Amino acid sequence: MTDSFATQAQNLPSPTSSLRPAAPVTIRCKGVLFDMDGILISSLGSVERSWEAWARSRGVDVRLAIHTAHGCRAIETIRKLRPDLDDNAELIYIEDLEVADQEGLEVLPGVPDLIQQLPQSRWTVVTSATERLARIRLAAGGVPVPERIITADIVSQGKPHPEPYLRGAEILGLSAADCVVFEDSASGTRSGKAAGCTVIGTLFSHSVEELAAADYLVQDLTGMRVELLPGEDGLALHFTPLAV
Repeated sequence: MTDSFATQAQNLPSPTSSLRPAAPVTIRCKGVLFDMDGILISSLGSVERSWEAWARSRGVDVRLAIHTAHGCRAIETIRKLRPDLDDNAELIYIEDLEVADQEGLEVLPGVPDLIQQLPQSRWTVVTSATERLARIRLAAGGVPVPERIITADIVSQGKPHPEPYLRGAEILGLSAADCVVFEDSASGTRSGKAAGCTVIGTLFSHSVEELAAADYLVQDLTGMRVELLPGEDGLALHFTPLAV
């Protein structure tokens, strides 16, 4: 087993067979903010292979590099692991690796149906990827790309800081308290919660314990139903969370 796949196995969520559906819930909101990797698309293989290549070329422990990178901006991972290097040059290098590796990329369950139900003006993407990488991955996964998205390039502080989700709400013209966040990572759920959003976590990449900041947990986005409320009342999201 390679370092990459060993790390992937160690980082998989704890078994969810004991989790059962709770009572159905309805959340009223005015906008929806989606993380990208692990929520809209699966790019775990590309991420791990790219960071493995970077780590080996820079003398960094592969397991540490992959663990540090997940859910965080690449430039912050570089600064943590090799602060002696030119972070902007390294960012271009890792971005080129990830852009070139689209193997296994796919849209995740429930995503097309949920996005189809949402008015275009009511949702956007808030990702730790660069804009170049985000738009390439979303297009490759067949996910419609909003005109304005929040990426690593345009925030000064990445997740778990609240800035990304505050900025996401801002481009929708909403307060963060009126937004629902979909996230799969520990840093992302903490970011959304710190911003004041309602956070729904999915069990794609992290365990129940790591997603403690989330208000609700679901396996994935399957079965989410959107109700358009009259006037300026916004949306109602109907779904069945997991009992934890």
